[in-house]
Amino acid sequence: MSEMPKFAMSHVGIVVKDLPRMERFYADVLGFKVTDRGVARGQPMVFLSREAHEHHQIVLQEKRLSDETTINQISFRVANLDDLRRIHRRLKDAEVKEINLVDHCLAWSVYCHDPEGNRLEFFVDGPYYVHQPIVEPLALERSDEEIRRATETRFVGDPSFATFDAWKSDFGRKLQGG
Repeated sequence: MSEMPKFAMSHVGIVVKDLPRMERFYADVLGFKVTDRGVARGQPMVFLSREAHEHHQIVLQEKRLSDETTINQISFRVANLDDLRRIHRRLKDAEVKEINLVDHCLAWSVYCHDPEGNRLEFFVDGPYYVHQPIVEPLALERSDEEIRRATETRFVGDPSFATFDAWKSDFGRKLQGG
């Protein structure tokens, strides 16, 4: 079998029931901009992005027939805890329901659902690693240093505890066959 070439995640397509409502959420609440819209295979579509180098990061296509979603989650990385706090405030201001704050040790996250029940995660990488999955409460009202200390204190006794940088380095070696 030939070696798999490198590839990167580019965008996600979501099948929706109410295209205008979903477009408003992703544009007005999350700040995506519409780059294109049209019809494919008889179904209306909207392309959205937050990056100039990406024509689309989200594609919404109106053809969902049931209320059930098949998406586990769509995750968005942010640069720092202040950005995570700003997103949390924005979601609260938009009266988004079921907002959950989670300490995963390797990331600090804000979870919510879009208007059709698809789970969204906004996260910032944390400084530590422990074997996953970890779902502990996050007190986002604390200072950055208090959050870091709380995470370290909570997980330092775990045998898998390491810095996230050390874990990434080790995993990089594994990816290279080492």
